Amino acid sequence: MTVDDPLRATASAEPRFTTVPVKLGERAYEIVIGRDLLAEGAQRVAALAPGGAVAIVTDTTVGGLHAVAITDALEAAGLRVARVEIPPGEGSKSYAEFARVCDALIEARIERGDLVLALGGGVVGDLAGFAAASLRRGVRFVQWPTTLLSQVDSSVGGKTGINSPHGKNLVGAFHQPSLVVADLALLDTLSPREFRAGYAEVVKYGLIDDRAFFEWCEANGAAVFEAGEACAYAVAKSCAAKAAVVARDEHENGDRALLNLGHTFGHALERAVAYDGARLVHGEGVAIGMALAFRFSARLGLASGQDAGRVARHLQAVGLPTRLQDVPGDIGDADSLLDAMAQDKKVRRGALTFILARGIGESFIARDVSRDDVRAFLADEFASNGA
Repeated sequence: MTVDDPLRATASAEPRFTTVPVKLGERAYEIVIGRDLLAEGAQRVAALAPGGAVAIVTDTTVGGLHAVAITDALEAAGLRVARVEIPPGEGSKSYAEFARVCDALIEARIERGDLVLALGGGVVGDLAGFAAASLRRGVRFVQWPTTLLSQVDSSVGGKTGINSPHGKNLVGAFHQPSLVVADLALLDTLSPREFRAGYAEVVKYGLIDDRAFFEWCEANGAAVFEAGEACAYAVAKSCAAKAAVVARDEHENGDRALLNLGHTFGHALERAVAYDGARLVHGEGVAIGMALAFRFSARLGLASGQDAGRVARHLQAVGLPTRLQDVPGDIGDADSLLDAMAQDKKVRRGALTFILARGIGESFIARDVSRDDVRAFLADEFASNGA
């Protein structure tokens, strides 16, 4: 498989991994992507804090699978290692768990020159990163993502935070990691559902501004699920796309908001199920949200119905949900979802902001979207028979 020029330019001399730079001046860092990166990753972590300490923050599920091996590798590299475990699931992105993790890091004597290492998916990365940003007014941290979703999206870019009862990710900080280690071997322990959920974020990059990559996904999506060469390309391509956006707009004052394609709808759905991962996980919410964003764009006359259908068909082909009816149980009605959207981080002076599209690869930021238009669209989606 041919890798495009930006990725070829950053390829390591070692063929077993690729590095993608995130160019942020003094806060610049690398994303290391490959298989079986345990020793390589540990050496890179140790180089950040020679002879120092690192606190691994993980959940009990991931910890049981990977924490011992990573602890051994970090200790062999000369670091003192502590471990903090949280319950798995979105519910851990809470005020209570944030306080508990911060206290545990203090008890572990993590100083400003030490490191916090987030070992897990997006929940662990968001919570551990926010704790690192807050501890002693800022401690460096490393992202060691263990899910496809976190490898291609949440581990890159420095967004950290926790949820409020009023909405998702409403409390947090921008705090860039010092290193991201995306070891594809860790994806082997993912459930098919979690892998599919991560794939939604891969497709997103094509839908935003790279039609050719979306077409690549259509042709190679099944191969990505085999976690081989196609998966490595998808991760590297996604990371390079996000790194370029973050370098232009670190604090989401401009086009970084495009990375939220599907998220306004998706976050509202997550809130509607009370963040119950048994009913809906984040990537599934994003998949439904992207399909809704394209159908809403078509309804407004911005995109063609053919493109909206094409997006939904590809997501459905890999087993992702695309309609409100795909969420099990009660999710409220058009008004309750609209109320949830009013707490979205992109709202400005009460005006709704959506990421809409003029076509595949032609997404844009739409400000001051009519609430009446959104309500009518959602009402029709609820009334749809799911066809």
